[in-house]
Amino acid sequence: MDNTQNTNKYLILMVIAMLFWGVAWTAGKVAAEHANAEVAAFWRYAISFMTIIPIIWYLKTPLTTDRIGLFYMVLAGVLTSLFNYLFFAGLSHGDAGYGGTMVTSLAPILTYLLSISFLGTKVSSLQIWALSIGIFGALILLRVPFDGFAFLSAQSSYFLGCALVWSLVTVLSQKAAKRANPMFYTVVVFGITMGVNMLFALPHHPFDFAAYDAVFWWTILFIGVVPGAFSTALYFISAGKVGAHKAGVFMFIVPVGAIVSSMLVYGEKIELSTVIGCVLAFVAVVIFNMKKTSIDKK
Repeated sequence: MDNTQNTNKYLILMVIAMLFWGVAWTAGKVAAEHANAEVAAFWRYAISFMTIIPIIWYLKTPLTTDRIGLFYMVLAGVLTSLFNYLFFAGLSHGDAGYGGTMVTSLAPILTYLLSISFLGTKVSSLQIWALSIGIFGALILLRVPFDGFAFLSAQSSYFLGCALVWSLVTVLSQKAAKRANPMFYTVVVFGITMGVNMLFALPHHPFDFAAYDAVFWWTILFIGVVPGAFSTALYFISAGKVGAHKAGVFMFIVPVGAIVSSMLVYGEKIELSTVIGCVLAFVAVVIFNMKKTSIDKK
């Protein structure tokens, strides 16, 4: 009974983490409207980096890896800095609810395809069906059957880039999982992301605090501390308790937080195609993980 209650506790924590990640999309749009993508991208991870260090210390996280693990961390940090910029650039052009739904739905499907193509991941016939459903869901999400290649607009292109880059980061994190503690991996990636984004933010004077209003600072502080450090820590701690394959499915709670918060703050309306595409992608991820034991990663 205690084990069940303990598992339920971590399931609840996972849901909370995912909802905050969803709210980050709406908060990110607010921040992008009160600054620019470069400055917002830098401060988001600068705050997350500074906040997560005490968590690392409290958890007594082992700070060890090898040369290959360090290489994965550096590459993941550079890619995350690109994702971070695309995140704010996309939100400055498009809707937060759509962005949160599109990226969260497409990223797992793209991750599976990359794993199969480049990591030699073996899949069963059931998983091939799952990927087919996921790809169909992605096409619906991008409204290809209705609008053709209209998804290559500024709004969708940034979000599509976010999904692709995040899938690459996910593959790298999978490769690094056996070489470093997840929290140590996270703090290093956060630090590198902060450094790279700072280089591009410097021409925009990110340390001129008076140049940006209180709305920006409070919003970026929220994004950096709560969805950034707090939810990331909750995710990794809970994922270790409920299982990594189950944790991936929880990502589909993110659109709920993004959609509800964007409706409350901006009055955004979500298209039916977005909902259908998200549901199909969710079904694909669930089916893909049903036969997880048959996946053999090199």
